[in-house]
Amino acid sequence: MEIKNEFHVQKEIPLLEFLYGTIENKSKNSVKSLLKYGQVFVNGEKQTQFNLLLKPNDKVQISAKRNELLLPYPILYEDHSLIAIYKPSGLLSIASATEKEKTAYHMVKNYLNSKGEKLFVVHRLDQDTSGILLFAKSEEMKHMLQKYWNTVTLKRGYLAIIEGSMERESDTIRSFLKEEKNTIVHSTKNESEGKLAITRYQVLIKNKNFSLLEVFLETGRKNQIRVHFSESGHPIIGDSKYGSKKDPLHRLGLHSHILEFVHPVTKKVIHLETDIPNEFEHFFTKV
Repeated sequence: MEIKNEFHVQKEIPLLEFLYGTIENKSKNSVKSLLKYGQVFVNGEKQTQFNLLLKPNDKVQISAKRNELLLPYPILYEDHSLIAIYKPSGLLSIASATEKEKTAYHMVKNYLNSKGEKLFVVHRLDQDTSGILLFAKSEEMKHMLQKYWNTVTLKRGYLAIIEGSMERESDTIRSFLKEEKNTIVHSTKNESEGKLAITRYQVLIKNKNFSLLEVFLETGRKNQIRVHFSESGHPIIGDSKYGSKKDPLHRLGLHSHILEFVHPVTKKVIHLETDIPNEFEHFFTKV
């Protein structure tokens, strides 16, 4: 550890308050960033807890070098231009009107900032959908992926638990989807009002009340999977927005498990795949 500054505590005081009063020529945000980036040590141990109560004779050291932050969620892929993480159910992909910081974007952005890199949004997952979420590290890469998304993306696979059983073990659902002002999406017979949405599925396992499907998107419309199965009479469990009355997992039964695409720079095929979530698997293995 390369020490930049060292201070000795004279009285009981919260760590952040001590830093504010001790470190000169730095704004409060700059002082907070020392904690965030793991540059503060108390008695030789790294501290990020701003309200840690310091005692007389404690030694506070400031490291000259930032430490890279660790993400609380698994990194599925990372190179010089892209990063993909496992987003849990319940976490926003990006900021909403009411939440700015508890988002996948904010957490990954802080992680990359600690390495001197930037972050840009490529696509999103619904808050209650878990699985693979891809970001770009440059604005150029972001625009490239978004512009050619349907060309470079080879597979977009999901696992979905629906109410009841589909009439067919495998099939393709096609419709034109339209979003209303209340954010509800539905199919319309008027092709000029909607956007073509194509969803393929295969039943993997089922019991008397529910079915686990593997679903692949040929188009990427908002709420496409949720709408198609709801309108088929078999809404995804936990999806009260689209008619589900059952919530046995206390989460939306939808998980993004496969993303395969051609890397815009290297031209290599990148295949990302996650295991079935434990709660999905256990749901169908219960006696």
